[in-house]
Amino acid sequence: MRFDHVSYAVEPDGLAATSERISKALGIEAVKGGVHPRFGTRNMIFPLTDHHYLEVVEVLDHPASNKAPFGQAVRARSEAGGGWMGWCVEVDDLTPFEERLGRHAVPGNRKFPDGQELSWQQIGIKGLIADPQVPYMLRWDDGTEALHPSNARPATVKLIGLTIAGSSERVADWLGTPVDDLLDDVKVAWTAPNGTPGVMSVRFETANGIVEL
Repeated sequence: MRFDHVSYAVEPDGLAATSERISKALGIEAVKGGVHPRFGTRNMIFPLTDHHYLEVVEVLDHPASNKAPFGQAVRARSEAGGGWMGWCVEVDDLTPFEERLGRHAVPGNRKFPDGQELSWQQIGIKGLIADPQVPYMLRWDDGTEALHPSNARPATVKLIGLTIAGSSERVADWLGTPVDDLLDDVKVAWTAPNGTPGVMSVRFETANGIVEL
């Protein structure tokens, strides 16, 4: 189990404008991700060092976005003004989470212009909707390692920390493992929730110094 990425729901002016603001703050360009047909969403990618990435995600006017929990989560966060929606961990086996949550993981995919397809299985979005401090879990399908979003462009920006309104004990209970065991050198500052729990900010090491979004 390891930290994989953070998700940022678009602000009211949409995907391009939201991505441009983040691009200016971090000093790097976004990469066009593409459409997630099963979720009714699309994204832009900021590849980061250490096999991490930041995605900016937008809900589409598509029936899938009304049915899929991921699309529902993106829509709700964007309608609230946009911002950090959640964080995600990669696992080798989703079975323990399926057994604990009493439901199956769902497939996700997006195609590249050259026809290659990145695919995965994920679970836990309903948990994130109910309690945004907890991450969702995914397993990238075998054979897709080279297509991991962190590889979309050589990375120069490092994700170094998260501020989460919530409890490390709650997240450890959700994951079944101490949080520090999966974050490596990503530091988490836990704060008491003032309202809804969840990711409050993310810190990055950039060519221009430390940036917090």
